[in-house]
This record gives sequence, C-alpha cells and structure tokens, in this order.
Amino acid sequence: MVPSACRGRFAPTPSGPLHFGSLVAALGSYLEARCRQGEWLLRIEDIDPPREVTGAADAILRTLDAFGFEWDGPVIYQSRRTETYRAALEALRRLDLVYPCACSRRQLVGHARRGVDGPVYPGTCRAHHGHDPALAQRFRMPADRLVFEDGLLGRVACNLSYECGDFVLRRADGVYTYQLAVVVDDAEQGISHVVRGADLLTSTPRQIALQQALGLATPAYLHLPVALDEHGDKLSKQTLARAVKAARPLPALRAAAAFLGLSLPADIDTPAEFWSAALAAWPGHRLPPIRGRRANPCNP
Repeated sequence: MVPSACRGRFAPTPSGPLHFGSLVAALGSYLEARCRQGEWLLRIEDIDPPREVTGAADAILRTLDAFGFEWDGPVIYQSRRTETYRAALEALRRLDLVYPCACSRRQLVGHARRGVDGPVYPGTCRAHHGHDPALAQRFRMPADRLVFEDGLLGRVACNLSYECGDFVLRRADGVYTYQLAVVVDDAEQGISHVVRGADLLTSTPRQIALQQALGLATPAYLHLPVALDEHGDKLSKQTLARAVKAARPLPALRAAAAFLGLSLPADIDTPAEFWSAALAAWPGHRLPPIRGRRANPCNP
C-alpha cells in the first residue's frame, strides 16, 4: 500500500481517562489529517510505567471509538519499542552527542538559569564521554539558533543551548524519555503533520534538534490553544480533569469544536452529522489565539 502524503497522529499518555483537553488535541489532529486526505494514526505513550494507570489505555481507545474517531493501522505502544529507542541512543552516542550525567535534581537547584520551560541544565557533566549505563544520558544540544514554522504562530525561533540546554534521553532508572521516543516514533511512522497542544510547543525545538542529529525528516507542526480549568490551570490528569463521557459523545464533540472556534450548524443530532459538518468546516478554518482558553464549563 502506498502511504498517504499526509499522515497525522494522536498520542495520549495512559495516565487516566480521556479528558476534554486531550479530546481537543485529538479532534484538531484528526480534522487536519482527514481534510488533507491523509491517514490518522494512534500511539499510546506508555513509556513511563509509574505514570500509567491500569486499564487507561483501553479506556481511551474505547472512548475514541465511541466518539467516531477512525484510525489507520494498528495502535503502537511505546512500552514495546525500547529496543528501537536504544538503537537511536547508540546512534547518537557514536556521534558523541550523548554523555553520562550524574547530577541529581537536588544538585541542580540554584545552579540552573531559567529557560523556555524551566531550569536549563548548566552543563556540569558535559565534559564526560564514554558510557555508564548506571547514569542518566544527556543530549549535547548544539549552540545553534533554530527557526521553524508553526501552523498557528508562524515563525518561531529558539537559541537551543541557551534556552533549552542539554536534556535527558534516558533516565538513570533506564526509562527512555518522551523527547527521544516521540522523535523516533514519528519518523518510523512517517508522520508528516503533528497537531498537538501548545503546552508542547517548547518541546518542539528539542525534537527538531534530535531529528537533525539523527538525519530524520521534520514534520509540519501546529500547536493548538490549551484548555484551562476554572483556576487557569491546564486541563490534565494532574489537575483532576474530568473524563469525557463515552456514552454521550455529541456534547463533548460540540464543545471541543466550539473551543477550536468551529462554527457548526445548531441542528446536529448525531456524531455522524457532527463529523460531516466538522470536516466541511475545517479547511481554511482560522483557529483562535494560541494562549490558553478556558474550557466549556459544562461537563461534556
């Protein structure tokens, strides 16, 4: 089968049921892929066992199915792909782009400057070479200025070493990190368009730097507005965001579409009618500003 010229994906972490913020990301990525006559893939990012809730992955899949999402191909589980991540880490090590780091979080407190999304590693172990499997493994971030185009924000620039700094690819406990896993998976799955929440915007420079180091293609990125709760915090499992109701998909779908600024007919009565209207409205649709927006106060 010849792969589609456009391939999107949705990659939830199974740390709880599907909530409204994740539904917004799923909806945006799905509409973008389908309106480009592309494929839409599902990936379960279960690479960090302590964060995983038993049964959450299956519950998310059941909810997406009940809402009418149709994905292409088998669902990929990151927990089954550690050998692939190990191979990518070794490829970076051969390029001398990885080094062992013995620093603990406590040691870094007070010694790191503030970057785009938190403390920037001060390079304490950067002179280290070789391989010590008992230590965390960090990526040597190049001292470059990276510029990329975001589908909503336009041109985004980042000083990689100063604003992001060297970051961990594999923790001391042997767990591969999100940044490495997502880059490897997106490349292997042929993802051409990444549509996700703006809370991940600061991860994009790190991921592009890894793509360039590994000789991988860079997808097109579009970062959606983030759904906030009544306190102004991002909707997430950590902030106890309520699950959307699989038994009542239409209210949640309509609320997610409204959050993304889609204007749909008022007389939609079924999920099938919703998808037909949403797919017709999405091409050329102007998304609202990327800053966080409060979610619909109802419990869709």
